[in-house]
Amino acid sequence: MSIVQYYGTGRRKTSIARVFLRPGKGEFKLVVNKRKRVFDDYFPLKIHKITINKPLSITNTMEHFDVFISVCGGGLSAQTDAIRLGLARALLEYNTELRPALKKAGLLTRDPRETERKKYGLLKARKATQYHKR
Repeated sequence: MSIVQYYGTGRRKTSIARVFLRPGKGEFKLVVNKRKRVFDDYFPLKIHKITINKPLSITNTMEHFDVFISVCGGGLSAQTDAIRLGLARALLEYNTELRPALKKAGLLTRDPRETERKKYGLLKARKATQYHKR
């Protein structure tokens, strides 16, 4: 007997989120860096929870699925954006008719910005020491 589930991958900066949707009551289960965490404790800020729930609230599927999330790398903000993209992609796998609503909200676009590497002789990627004439 196989479990019906829908899968989506989300990426942002250096974080990668694997999101599995299974029919259920709307519970979130979270694994961060191969360790089980409590969802509400790991994302304490309300803005993170709103960001993560956005694809489900736009498509009115909040109580239809249990969400299993595995995230690694990056910080909290990048992880929330990666989870949001993974959720949107998993919802597309569930029902392709949700695409216009998700597309209009901008949830299917991956944010391509990455951190710029540090160059030698500089303090950071572009920050240099203060120039002095004498």
